[in-house]
Amino acid sequence: MEEIRLQKYIAECGIASRRKAEELILEGKIRVNGIIITELGTKINPSKDIVEYNNKVIEPEQRNVYILLNKPIGYVTTVKDQFNRPSVLDLVKVKERIVPVGRLDFYTSGALILSNDGDFVYKITHPKHEVNKTYNVTVKGIINDDEIEALRSGVKIDDYITKPAKVKILKTDKDKNISRIQITIHEGKNRQIRKMCEAIGKKVLALHRSKIGNIDVKDLKIGDWRYLTDAEISDLI
Repeated sequence: MEEIRLQKYIAECGIASRRKAEELILEGKIRVNGIIITELGTKINPSKDIVEYNNKVIEPEQRNVYILLNKPIGYVTTVKDQFNRPSVLDLVKVKERIVPVGRLDFYTSGALILSNDGDFVYKITHPKHEVNKTYNVTVKGIINDDEIEALRSGVKIDDYITKPAKVKILKTDKDKNISRIQITIHEGKNRQIRKMCEAIGKKVLALHRSKIGNIDVKDLKIGDWRYLTDAEISDLI
């Protein structure tokens, strides 16, 4: 999305006229990304920058959107990144200010939902709602039944025992010394799948989230996105 003048954005949010918005800026009553702005020439990117008035985030009235992206490796799932790495928001070009619903790490590909509906984001990300996420994982070494059972029952990562997971072997290749497994969890701990595999002595070589709930990305090319249907949204919440 193109950058626009800060006073224009404030006016579009219904806070004040553009002239009054200029006064608010000069009076130091507007923050952008946590910083007080007093320059009238300031421009913002509405899809990335966070604007606050009276310590509250302001944004234009807009429709709620729900988007499914097949995230490529090499993109962060944050609005801002301290290392200026590419963001998933660079891939999804819409006028609404959307945020990733949950996260996938830089080296993980697959299903990622983005939305501007705060209630929806909460319902999908909070563990009590138990939305399943399914991952296809390639690990180094040939996995055995005891290791699979450990993943199913729960393993210790950091100071936490994971909840029971659904786990199945997709393929083993003794020549390449790798195994492909599928893991379904409803938690969302940081780097959880990688840490679960490390807990059983297996290094993750590739990680792809194939499904969120019953919604999969098998018909989406890596890097492509689409809007969720009403039925898919209802199924998730």
